[in-house]
Amino acid sequence: MKTLQKLGLFFYFFMPLVKLAPPNQQHTTPFYDHGLAPLEDPIFKQGNEDILFEEDYEDKPQDAVYKGKNGMIVFHENEIQMQGDEEATGEGSTNYTDLATCLLCACLSGSVYCEETDIESVPPLPKETGYLYARFNKIKKVKVSDFADIPTLRRIDFTGNRIQEIEDGAFAKLLLLEELSLADNAIVKLPVLPPKLTTMNANNNKIKSRGIKANAFRKLTNLAYLYLAHNALETVPLNLPESLRILHLQYNNITSITDETFCKGNNQTRYVRQRMDEIRMEGNPVILGKYPNAYMCLKTLPIGTYF
Repeated sequence: MKTLQKLGLFFYFFMPLVKLAPPNQQHTTPFYDHGLAPLEDPIFKQGNEDILFEEDYEDKPQDAVYKGKNGMIVFHENEIQMQGDEEATGEGSTNYTDLATCLLCACLSGSVYCEETDIESVPPLPKETGYLYARFNKIKKVKVSDFADIPTLRRIDFTGNRIQEIEDGAFAKLLLLEELSLADNAIVKLPVLPPKLTTMNANNNKIKSRGIKANAFRKLTNLAYLYLAHNALETVPLNLPESLRILHLQYNNITSITDETFCKGNNQTRYVRQRMDEIRMEGNPVILGKYPNAYMCLKTLPIGTYF
């Protein structure tokens, strides 16, 4: 009897304190502590992305997925769009040829610098280009069309290319051109030169005397510096202008000169080339001492072999 009373008291006082364990949860949210794991768990991340995508698709089934331009799939047009390549480029643009040249070369205040860019032809030049520096490239030919629309050029430098041919009228219409360098190429003849030229450098080429017209320099009344060293000339060019100050003809194949090569001949002792300061002819077969009357009009004797 006492035992039954004790059991009754136990159930009466202690049973209310006992709580049933919660049922097992079928879907639990994974615990992720950013402090413990600085790098994201790829498995956990992919699982969440799949769940979020499914929920989002169920919430917005009508506008979540549709075909956009070019058949590309667009997810949530208001948030993410996949655009075609043609939409990435602007519809309006500047002159393509000018832009292409100035991306390859450096364009600055009317000057274009295309040095050591391995170009094989003269690039299209921006309008009003005044100075072109295209040294040490692989240009093989200069055409009339290269400068047809650029009458503003004042200086052109093609030093160190592979030029073999220059069309005869390539420089003829460049009425403002003052300086032209064709040094270190493979040119065999000179083209028609513009009238205002002051400096002409064609050193280190393959020019022969027949590659220079008889009156090539006659009308160049501003020409002061003429460099034709290291070529294959057999004679001194004819009709050199009175404006000439420096003439370099060293290391050619010149074998003789005449009384009229530098002076007017006919024993005109009063005639003097006032502006001529230097003539270099060393490295040629000619013996300058054989032609004493050839220098009567010069202020200084040419540099070369006299004996």
